[in-house]
Amino acid sequence: MTKRIGRYLDWGVSMLLGIGVFLFWYVVYPHALSYQEQYQLFLWTGDYFWERVSLPGGLADWLGEFIVQFFYVEWLGALLLALLFVTLQRLTLRLLTQGTVPLCLSLVPVALVWWLMGDINVLLSLPVALVLALALACVRLPRKLWWLDILIIPIAYWLIGPMVWVYVIVRALQLGWKHLWSAGWLLAVQLMVYAWLLPQWPLQMAMTGLNYYRIPLHYPQWSGYDKDMYELIRQDYLVRNERWDEIVKRARDHQVRTPFWSNCVNLALSQKRLLADRMFDFYQSGEDALIMPRVRDLTSMLPSAEAFWRLGMVNSAQRYMFDTQESILNGRKSGRCTKRIAECMIVNGHYQTAAKQLNLLKKSLFYRTWAEEAEALLGNEAQINAHPVYGKLRRLRYKENFLYSYEEMDKMLGLLVMRSLESGDGRQEVNRMALDYFMAQMLLKGNMQGFQQYMGLVQQYGGYRQMPIGYQDAMRCIQLRGNAPGSNYAKYVQRMMERKGK
Repeated sequence: MTKRIGRYLDWGVSMLLGIGVFLFWYVVYPHALSYQEQYQLFLWTGDYFWERVSLPGGLADWLGEFIVQFFYVEWLGALLLALLFVTLQRLTLRLLTQGTVPLCLSLVPVALVWWLMGDINVLLSLPVALVLALALACVRLPRKLWWLDILIIPIAYWLIGPMVWVYVIVRALQLGWKHLWSAGWLLAVQLMVYAWLLPQWPLQMAMTGLNYYRIPLHYPQWSGYDKDMYELIRQDYLVRNERWDEIVKRARDHQVRTPFWSNCVNLALSQKRLLADRMFDFYQSGEDALIMPRVRDLTSMLPSAEAFWRLGMVNSAQRYMFDTQESILNGRKSGRCTKRIAECMIVNGHYQTAAKQLNLLKKSLFYRTWAEEAEALLGNEAQINAHPVYGKLRRLRYKENFLYSYEEMDKMLGLLVMRSLESGDGRQEVNRMALDYFMAQMLLKGNMQGFQQYMGLVQQYGGYRQMPIGYQDAMRCIQLRGNAPGSNYAKYVQRMMERKGK
């Protein structure tokens, strides 16, 4: 009876753990799942598999990416993470029950991995490798077959990477101090692999893992789930899924004073046609609050690329997405970036290069259907021109070449507006998003004269029944030479002047 109660208690703890993990990722941190998924492109090909397993830890890396691809569907990704965590807890419990250790200790590795995954650059291959190492340790070999570890350790190192040290430690605890020779053998194996097979890799990566962490020669930070960092990830996630109302709602409750945050919020306001009215109700980082300059990192340029795409600056969107993909430091492709790059090429009529991107996406699971539909458009000018998104962007994009200059973003936006007003395709389609961004960029730069000069353009083509509240506030601030108590725009100008004074 006591055994049965203990068994129920064991499985009860595991079930509660699984439910807790599922709710944590699906309800609280779905944006973290999206973040991990968008920086890889898992391909269902033999070449992709062999490319991964050709390096130490390759099987764990391949399995980790296999699981992460399902993060595209949030509930499914959360479910798979719950199963992974429960497996980790059950394997730990199995090893512990070979002694007399309390049940709660089986949750210690789970808690450590859970906290460690707060570092957004920790790859899922790390917990997968830990689970594989513990699973191997649970296969108890008879003492007289201890010599099999001479073969098992090198194979395990190649498949799961340096996490095989967990297996070696557990075996040493199981068989006693005489089995410590296996630690020396593992060390020798790592050194030999480095010297003979991995001369292009730093020694410390061969010793600590090639694919456990996204940034080479760096290690996981025990910083937990930084609130501001994850808020920025959430905003990017909401931009990716076009949940504009939620972005604006969250912006009222929690502001992160960075250009990235301003880009996301302003993009959402523009899609709701609230930018002219409410822009300065929220934090504005400066001249980069609408569109950031090129920054070689994983996330900074994503909201700017999305803004470029919707404005009709297709080439700039493609360039920002390409730079973002090339900034993935572990050399992976990005499903999100590859898809947008292919779309830009379709709009521009570069069908051969678009086909190459689509061929990659067709070998994935969740991008395959979209890629096949997009492939059917290649070369079909009539269908592309009639497409609700691609056709519109073809009409709004620039038709003449010129040198891109971030410092003259307001002028480039103005050209985009005038291009839509002077369209020679037989119909006038005002690029109102570009008009809103054009006026907003002049306000951010403090170009009061230009702002006043083009107010007539807003009145004629902006589609507003009355002058937007934000513009009224800016005009009042300009007329009163900044002495406008309660003016949001005056507060912004004052803050920018103080920043420049420093």
